[in-house]
Amino acid sequence: MAYFLGIDAGGSHCRSRLVDERGTILGTGESGPANTRIGIQRLHDVLSDVISQALSAAALDDAQVAGIRAGMGIAGITRTGMREQLAALPFPFTDIAFATDATIANLGAHGGAEGATLIIGTGSVAEVRVGTNSFTIGGYGFPISDEGSGAALGLSAMRHALRALDGRSEVTPLSHAVTAGFGHDTARAVAWMDAATPKDYAAFAPLVMDYAENNDAIARSIVEDAALHVERFIETIFARGAVRCALAGGLAMRMKPWLRARTVARLTDAASDPLDGALLLAGLPAASMPTRRPDVD
Repeated sequence: MAYFLGIDAGGSHCRSRLVDERGTILGTGESGPANTRIGIQRLHDVLSDVISQALSAAALDDAQVAGIRAGMGIAGITRTGMREQLAALPFPFTDIAFATDATIANLGAHGGAEGATLIIGTGSVAEVRVGTNSFTIGGYGFPISDEGSGAALGLSAMRHALRALDGRSEVTPLSHAVTAGFGHDTARAVAWMDAATPKDYAAFAPLVMDYAENNDAIARSIVEDAALHVERFIETIFARGAVRCALAGGLAMRMKPWLRARTVARLTDAASDPLDGALLLAGLPAASMPTRRPDVD
């Protein structure tokens, strides 16, 4: 029996999925942020955690573990020196394939076939495969990039909230809700921002979406601007030769209703998720996409 492990390591969470050669899910794991920005040692700790969770559920022996073929999609792996540092880390497997989180999302979305995936989560990035050529669009990191993402929504909300406290813009239910967490105190908000991560900003995204859907004027303007960035992403994806495009990421489904109907009509539903893409990266045949074992969540 052969075993395959897929890992999806992103800006907000890290997940693992262990399957056998028939695609039966034997174990899973979940932990916190796992992009390369957290540092190589912390990244290894998080990866080791989700690996241990999956292995514990599967109860494999040492020889079976050593034979596992792993595929890991990791946010920020394209940063200089990251692939080399990851390759040097100790893992219990003999065969590991590394790629970006965007790559595994695209593999999963189209079952390994050509196409494009726009990820809208903590950050944003498009992965495009045209024939045998693969490339990314965007994804240069927060705050210079990540347009239309959860972190971008949160940053805009903080900007508006601070301006509202100053009296430079209108106080709205959204701005009041954001500053309430800081006791409506500018100094406390600034102190928070000094150490805030993209995930911290993205934590405001559901709030922004909630208020936009309830017709808060500023929240609507923030989401409408984000939707324009998403639409420009999609236009560029097709202009660069993609035959199809799917959305992925935690914010994708909430953003979709804000897109124009003609844009939505061009989109394709994802065939599967990034973890299945990681399993394809590991070498699992597309015909063996996972099924759930009854005793595994």
